[in-house]
Amino acid sequence: MMIPNTRAALAEWAAPGAEQDSLRHAYLAFLDAAPNPCERACVPGHLTGSAIVFDATGEHVLLTLHPRVGKWVQLGGHCEPEDTGIDAAALREATEESGLPDLVLSPGPVHLHTHPITCSLGQPTRHLDVRYAAVAPSTADGTPPTPVRSSESTDLAWWPVDALPAEVDAESVPTLIAFGRSALRDAGLLP
Repeated sequence: MMIPNTRAALAEWAAPGAEQDSLRHAYLAFLDAAPNPCERACVPGHLTGSAIVFDATGEHVLLTLHPRVGKWVQLGGHCEPEDTGIDAAALREATEESGLPDLVLSPGPVHLHTHPITCSLGQPTRHLDVRYAAVAPSTADGTPPTPVRSSESTDLAWWPVDALPAEVDAESVPTLIAFGRSALRDAGLLP
């Protein structure tokens, strides 16, 4: 399975730096080489979609305590056949895992990250994660909206961007937050 528009989303993305551009080229080569690059059954690795969700002020992020990883990370997961693009997969996963309707997604990816993981099929593999940023709807009192934890999460909570939990995936989440805020501000989606 190749999710429609995935190649175009990566080909058109202006990566924020040489390291991200190198990963972008690697993802494009993987898409061209693997017969099923978006399916979890692709054991060498597969593309996934995720989103770092900000409140309407851009001062808080919604993170999930991932049960397999044991760290606080952004929302996301595997592509499904009905996804119309990698962006749609990221938005679907963020909506399902947060319980928040009406998330607004960044116009393109904001970050790429590859990491080893043992998926639900029980085999070690790699996730080639295409990461977006999203903004949750504002609330009447200006506080972040109340999320609803799904069964895929151990915990779900809003965190100030400058006071992340000790158990955060420090290798990638702070960078994702920085790139995500910048992209959302450039798109006029955050103040």
